[in-house]
This record gives sequence, C-alpha cells and structure tokens, in this order.
Amino acid sequence: MRGPAVLPLTWPSREHTPPRPRSRREVFDRIMLDVVTEIDARWSEHLGLVEYAVEDTPQLPDDWDSGRVPLSSLVRGSGATPSRLVVFRRPLEHRATDRADLEAIILTVVVEQVAELLGVDPGEVDPRYSADDD
Repeated sequence: MRGPAVLPLTWPSREHTPPRPRSRREVFDRIMLDVVTEIDARWSEHLGLVEYAVEDTPQLPDDWDSGRVPLSSLVRGSGATPSRLVVFRRPLEHRATDRADLEAIILTVVVEQVAELLGVDPGEVDPRYSADDD
C-alpha cells in the first residue's frame, strides 16, 4: 500500500523521510541496552565498573570440542581493569522463536552473568529471572 495512508501527506519533502525498518542487530542492541541499563542501575554500587558489549559470534579456538556454542563471555576485572560482559548476538537469536523469547533469553544470560560477578543467586539480581528459561 502506498500513499497518504502510509506516509505523511508532505512526503517526499526533505523534512519527512519514510521510517526505515530496524535491523535485527538494532533490535538486539536495544533489548540488550534496556536489560543492562535496568540491572546496572539496581546493582552499580555492588558491581563496580563493568563494560557490556555485544559481538555477533564468539571466536572459538580450532580445538574447541565442547559441542556447545557460548552465549556470553565474562572476564572479571582486576585493579583498574573493569569486568567485561560480552553477549553473543547470533547464538541467542538462533535460539529465540520471536522477540519476546529473545528478550527473555537476553535477560536470562545477562542476569546469570551479573549474578556470577556478584556471587548471588540470579533470582536476587532481577525478579523477572526464571531458571526455567534455559
């Protein structure tokens, strides 16, 4: 469908451009940012400095024989070096059936890693966490 029902009447003026569809990467990054912002706001005093990142896929060594692809990576900081939590986008997207499922998986992975950093039960980190999300 084209025309006024979809685009503003003034289109194609330079003031109004048609909305561009969001890429899967942008959707993932937005979900990740929302989850991390909420958790970090709640636990920043206890966490200290943590860097959060998203990478497409993990870099696995040639001799990797686990059979499982990691969903995230956590490297504890030391001294002036911050802890670093990396979430791998493609493995998580592969496991999700829809956006709600992807949101739940991202929440689960981030909460479990933050709980590991804090040394607490994941349920304490975020009340939305459910161990059944595996």
